[in-house]
Amino acid sequence: MGSVGLLYVGAILFLNGVMLLGWVEARSAAPLNVLVGILQVVTPTYLIFTAAGDENAILGASGIYLFGFTYLYVAFNLFFDLDGTGLGYFSAFVAGCAIVFAGLNFWRDGFGDNGFGVIWLYWAFLWGLFFVLLGLRREHLDRYTGAVAAIEGIVTGAIPSFLLLTGNWNDYSDEAAIVLAIFGVVAFGALWPLLQGGSTATAPTPETTAQSVVT
Repeated sequence: MGSVGLLYVGAILFLNGVMLLGWVEARSAAPLNVLVGILQVVTPTYLIFTAAGDENAILGASGIYLFGFTYLYVAFNLFFDLDGTGLGYFSAFVAGCAIVFAGLNFWRDGFGDNGFGVIWLYWAFLWGLFFVLLGLRREHLDRYTGAVAAIEGIVTGAIPSFLLLTGNWNDYSDEAAIVLAIFGVVAFGALWPLLQGGSTATAPTPETTAQSVVT
């Protein structure tokens, strides 16, 4: 069930990423944020209630709420034209939790998955960007953050989800960790000088896209 949700996390990361790039009108993405947000709240609730006290299962499910609440928060921001700073500071909390979940995947017995350890680091980086972009109002990072989000939608959402759903993830988890680590450093490092100067497109929201949306 969590594997299915991961696929739609990939979809919403991609959509919100291209929204920050200015390719999609912001309010048009709000309905999918609601749908994926609800999915990412219902799914961990189900997993926790059916975990039969399994600490690792409950621990794994608990992290999903971080994403569900993010997407619902985004939807509220878009529907009601709210200031983005609250979402930015919530993103800082999510980024800190993501670092903890990365460490747990690397080192906790019975929970470890090196591939997802690196994926959680990807998410920590992305949500950290959301904090800087929205919480600290560094709007020149909107296009860079959008590009990172769109890429992460594919490499941390869609691809791992399909590998999990087809039963192939466990066979390639360690290799995926190495590939993802190298790819992240190279790709995001290369994008920095190209995109961190801010958006050249007219913002499609009453304030700016960066102030209203994240993933």
